[in-house]
Amino acid sequence: MSTDAIVLLKDEHQEIRKAFRAFEKAGENAHVRKAQLVDRIIALLTAHTYIENEVMYPRIRDLLPDLEDDVLESYEEHHVADLLVMELASMKPTDERFDAKTTVLIENVEHHMDEEEKEWFPQVRSGLGRKALQDIGAELIRKREHAPTRPSQLKALKNAIKAATA
Repeated sequence: MSTDAIVLLKDEHQEIRKAFRAFEKAGENAHVRKAQLVDRIIALLTAHTYIENEVMYPRIRDLLPDLEDDVLESYEEHHVADLLVMELASMKPTDERFDAKTTVLIENVEHHMDEEEKEWFPQVRSGLGRKALQDIGAELIRKREHAPTRPSQLKALKNAIKAATA
């Protein structure tokens, strides 16, 4: 298994996209299935934004100051995703805005992941050596072991507040 930070994050992106596609294919009245899928999406995104906010973004900010604006934009995109996730966590799949809110979340996160993968990750890879990316990846793995998977968990709430006020 690679400990390259970019490889690890891209793997998580693929898992998130898989959950998104399953939600989109679930069908209009598949309420039970959609509830399960949104629960999975919430868990995946809560943990993913946590490790990026706690490890990847601060490290890149320190090591590659030219990417400061990209990091700040990423924090804001995570903040939007965190808010939507918190709202979805308290909704039922039969609620009028459940599908619409999930669709907005998917669109926002897809944009964020595409931007990271096509623009930001190549800049990070060219700016850092293999060793630095492996060190960051190892730190991501360690942080992932204790990452929150629900937006109501204290670590997730602190992370969301820190991102909103940074």
